[in-house]
Amino acid sequence: MAGASATLDSPMTTEIAPAPAPVASPSPRPRIFSGIQPSGAPHLGNDLGAIRNYVKLQWEYEAIYCIVDFHALTSLHDPDALRTRTREMAASLIALGLDPERCTLFVQSHRPEATELGWLLMTVTPVSWLERTPTYKEKKQQQPDDVNHGLLSYPVLQAADIVLYKASLVPVGKDQAAHLELSREIVRRFNTLYGDTFPEPQAVFTESPIVLGTDGVRKMSKSLANTIDILAPPEVVTRQVMGMVTDTKRILRTDPGRPEVCNVCQLHRFFGDDFEEIWEGERTARTGCVDTKRLLAERIIRHYAEARERYAELMADPVRIGRILDDGAERARPIAEATMAEVREKMGLR
Repeated sequence: MAGASATLDSPMTTEIAPAPAPVASPSPRPRIFSGIQPSGAPHLGNDLGAIRNYVKLQWEYEAIYCIVDFHALTSLHDPDALRTRTREMAASLIALGLDPERCTLFVQSHRPEATELGWLLMTVTPVSWLERTPTYKEKKQQQPDDVNHGLLSYPVLQAADIVLYKASLVPVGKDQAAHLELSREIVRRFNTLYGDTFPEPQAVFTESPIVLGTDGVRKMSKSLANTIDILAPPEVVTRQVMGMVTDTKRILRTDPGRPEVCNVCQLHRFFGDDFEEIWEGERTARTGCVDTKRLLAERIIRHYAEARERYAELMADPVRIGRILDDGAERARPIAEATMAEVREKMGLR
């Protein structure tokens, strides 16, 4: 404490300097951040729409990926399910190509600085900004009996996740650009009130396809039960693919098909360079929908065979998954602590 004696027998006193604030190591590459919900093992839409980009971007940027379990609590209130789904998501991300030595992978709640910063950002965020967000309006309709405060303040915690790690870039699909803009507005307001603190996160637009579900109409989603579960046993994948809706106007096997509107044909683009030949077979009725679906199932099973095996190994070793996630949280710690030291000082909390 200040004023303590330098030695027990000396009248001299020495002011003990406060401990220096943690300093994060500078990054030679631009830093990106992205969070993903702990929804369990991913489906095909998750991989094509996000995870493949995560794997690619880890080689181009200093990549920080977070499994956002705090966010999940806005709709999931089963502790055991949350733990299981978090572990499944972590195992899936690694099995599908994330390298814990190349990127930082951790669980949101393992770095509690996120919730502290989230609260501080709430004090500068007008309620009207949050009430106008499309996701809040959608969630109120989806879960009318559970319109909790977390649904309203969700975007603020989302902004805190990004700026806590001073990420300047956020990989998103172009359809999600509006969501990132709110984070930018919050950053601008904070910087105006307290001085230049956070970079305004910029979007890294990815060519993420909107993957339709097995119903051929709505976006693939577990809540809609229209998924292809890529890491499930082959017989499950086969059953899901064979149950897909194809060209609804193709009644007879001899009728020509329309691959441009057939979801099965569209998915073939991601599993082989011969998709145009497959499409031509549909147009000329050389092949039928059952043939095309059976081929797609075989290719999906083959493509994810190694990942499926890797996923099973990781799920059988929860201690290993925990160690990887703990290491990631520890790697993120100096960045988070340095940011919070700066924020507390600027807001008068030190």
